[in-house]
Amino acid sequence: MKPQWQQYIRIIKQVVKPALGCTEPIAAAYAAAVARALLGVEPDSIAVQVSDNLYKNSMGVFVPGTGKIGLAIAAAAGAIAGNPDAGLEVLAVITPEQVAKAQALIDAGKVTVERTETAEFIYCCVIAKKGDREALVKICGGHTLIAEKRLNGESVFSLDSTQAKATGSICEGVDITIESIYRFAQEVPFEEIKFILEASELNGKLSDEGMANPYGLEVGRTMKSGIAAGIIGEDLLNKIVMLTAAASDARMGGANLPAMSNLGSGNQGIAATIPVVLTAQCYKVSEEQLARALIMSHLGAIYIKSHYPPLSAFCGNTVTSAAASMAMVYLAGGSFEQSCFAIQNVISDSSGMVCDGAKASCAMKVSTSSSAAVRSFLMALSSHNVSGQGIIATDVEKTIKNIGKMILNGMSSTDVTIIDIMSA
Repeated sequence: MKPQWQQYIRIIKQVVKPALGCTEPIAAAYAAAVARALLGVEPDSIAVQVSDNLYKNSMGVFVPGTGKIGLAIAAAAGAIAGNPDAGLEVLAVITPEQVAKAQALIDAGKVTVERTETAEFIYCCVIAKKGDREALVKICGGHTLIAEKRLNGESVFSLDSTQAKATGSICEGVDITIESIYRFAQEVPFEEIKFILEASELNGKLSDEGMANPYGLEVGRTMKSGIAAGIIGEDLLNKIVMLTAAASDARMGGANLPAMSNLGSGNQGIAATIPVVLTAQCYKVSEEQLARALIMSHLGAIYIKSHYPPLSAFCGNTVTSAAASMAMVYLAGGSFEQSCFAIQNVISDSSGMVCDGAKASCAMKVSTSSSAAVRSFLMALSSHNVSGQGIIATDVEKTIKNIGKMILNGMSSTDVTIIDIMSA
């Protein structure tokens, strides 16, 4: 297999993985679980310090297995019942008794959460204490990337400069473009990418859960009621929007099921998966073609998102749905040029959608971008595309760079304002 393709597979396996619960509060749960393991005993106090963006994305989302919202319960649950070896599935096994114990720690004023100034977008420091013993675990640059561990003031682990550099942009130093992703997805041996089908299984179960039970705003279930009442039809567009939103309803509502995440986001993993799966069903393609489309969608989303910070004022579902739309064109038998048209169309449609934290209404944003993906792939199949208008360049690679520039240079003040509004 080509070395370039091996790099692509490594990237996908590194950042497309199961995650139980919204990844920002789960980062705190994971840090707390590691701190508890380092401490060797259950702590009697926990202090949590996080970056503004991690704080923003933890304020309104349920923590799986707890029925509660926020960083305090995430950290307390992680310290009481978290599995430090389970990564983003740290809270996969938690009992009501353990949740009650975690809540009692909070009620006693033994769990504190503070925002801290840092240049890192993803940052969480947990200090767990028991008597005169103290364990510190610092996560920085990635939701499960431990940068430092200290026990009773003594360094136990520190990420060296070489390791830190290696954890920069996931695509840094890799020869990758939309065209190379498209060719890779088409030509790589099926056995090498068959693993991506797990995304269909995991995110499909979340969608089923969101349709079966009332979570959050019940966006998916509300659409189902509209179909039953004859208000809207059960066409491909509405089915994609309904089932994608239902998965997000369940995820943000605290369902005890993992999502196959994409670059640290469960919702974006959902948006990269379910529209592609439903399109594959519509066109009755093979399992192999579905796997190739999912690779195209997930790796395309990773590549576009590598042009800007991991957390920002920009809702990443836009570019994720752009990559999904590219894959949908492929499933419909369209050309590479038309796949590029689909990316351009989605970004033009929904690039103004801001991120104001993780919460139940994220299901609405997932449905918005997924709807744009369907419209855009249909337009692309007819060779209609946005080109040379606004931030949309005549070339898809230039458009991707424009998005990165807009977010990195133009939306930092927007992010600060949003966080100030939410924290007031």
